[in-house]
This record gives sequence, structure tokens and C-alpha cells, in this order.
Amino acid sequence: MARVRYGARTEEEIAATRTAGARLPEIWSTGVVAVWETDPDAVAAVLPPPLKPAGSPLARVNISIVDLPGQPLGAGSFAVAAAHGTVEGWYPLVMPMTQERALTGGREVFGEPKKLGEVTVERDGSLLSASMRRHGVAFVEIRGTITGELPLPKPAPRTDFYFKFLPAVDGHGFDADPVLVHCVRHEKVRRLQRVAGEVVLRESPHDPVADLPVLRPREITLGEKTSEQRGRIVERVDPRALLPYVHQRYDDPRQVLDAPPEGSR
Repeated sequence: MARVRYGARTEEEIAATRTAGARLPEIWSTGVVAVWETDPDAVAAVLPPPLKPAGSPLARVNISIVDLPGQPLGAGSFAVAAAHGTVEGWYPLVMPMTQERALTGGREVFGEPKKLGEVTVERDGSLLSASMRRHGVAFVEIRGTITGELPLPKPAPRTDFYFKFLPAVDGHGFDADPVLVHCVRHEKVRRLQRVAGEVVLRESPHDPVADLPVLRPREITLGEKTSEQRGRIVERVDPRALLPYVHQRYDDPRQVLDAPPEGSR
């Protein structure tokens, strides 16, 4: 009998998959990063406990095209500065991706708030534009002009905070206690350029980042980067404290209870 591909894999095949995943080559991306000061009350409002606001009320957007073999990946992130105890980092609110493969590991392994979307970075000489779009709305757009080279920063770690959870089967709370994940990224930069421009936030009922307005721009840069990441669970989270924020993960929280059509079961 021919092998049934949905059947169990051998221990050797499972081990080979882990080994391959641990030996990924450097993957470079070209991306636009914008940082600005925003409303401190808005930052505090979006942070689930035990996260707290960091020293400055900052928002950060990263819009990148990742040089994956075969098909480039568009990857975006909109995050706010946050702290967990003495650790400062970023709490992403939405991370649009252009490919399903980028969603799977991020959401299921780390708890990243990834969603399918359109992500573009376009350059015409010194002119630059980048955007994140979902449901027909470019809810973040960066426009500007490249004005010069910047010195390369030394490799440095950056911490992102994620909440990993599974909504309960019966629709009430979670199947198990949610966990808080620290994901540490070690970035290496091979080119960095200064951009003079603006960040435009557009109203979207599905991605309401416009609630975190650009009050004082800090910087916009265009860079070529590679990174590796490692995540770890740092604590279990009070389900009652996290539940009011679960809607951040979904366009409509009711979708987790959507039943399959009759005849598909």
C-alpha cells in the first residue's frame, strides 16, 4: 500500500523536521520602521495585565518585505511600548502577514496577533511608501523621502510580549490558563537610511490603530535586517484579567464560535 500521507510520522522524520527548523539560513528583509509619541492614556488602555506602560508612550510600526526563497513575504507590525516588571519591550496589537505559513507558527507557537493582510514597501529613487492594508483599508501608510545613510547599530536584542491562549470550546473564557510569552529577537542590520516623511493612520473598525495618534514623530528609517528569535513562557496569566482584551486578536470575537457548514463534518 502506498504511504498514507496523513498517517503518523516516524521518530526520525520528526527529529529531521526539528533539525531543519533549527538550521534556517539568515533571511534578510527590507523594511520601514516608524516610531512616535502617542496618547499615554491610549497606550495604558490597550495593555492587558500584567503589562504596564513603559517610560515613554511610544508606538512603533514595522512594514517589511522578507526575502524568502520563491515568494517574498510581506510582514507588518503595529506595537506600543510596554514593560513587564523590569523588562521593557513592545506589545504588538496587530501583525498583518501576506502568507498563511507566516501566520501558523507565529500564532500557534508564540501567540502573535497575526492576521492575513496586504503589506507593501515601494521605492522609486529616493521616494518611499509603505502600507498595511486589510478589508480594503490602508490603516497604516508611511510616505517619505530617503535623505541619507545612518551608522549601523550594533546587534542588539529586542523583546516583544505576547499572550498565548485558546478560547474555550463552550465559548466561556479559555480552555486553559493563558500564558505571557517573552520573545527576544536578536537583530543584525547591514544598511540603515534616514527617512523624512509622515505616518498616516486611517480609521478601520477591524484594525483601530487610529486610536493611537501620531503626536510627536521620533524617527522613520529604512533598513535591511536579519534576526533570530527565541520565545519563553514567563508566567501564567489570570484569565479574568485577560478576557476583556481577547477581542484584540480577532476582527469579530464571535468568529471563534463559528460552526462549520452542514455537511462539512
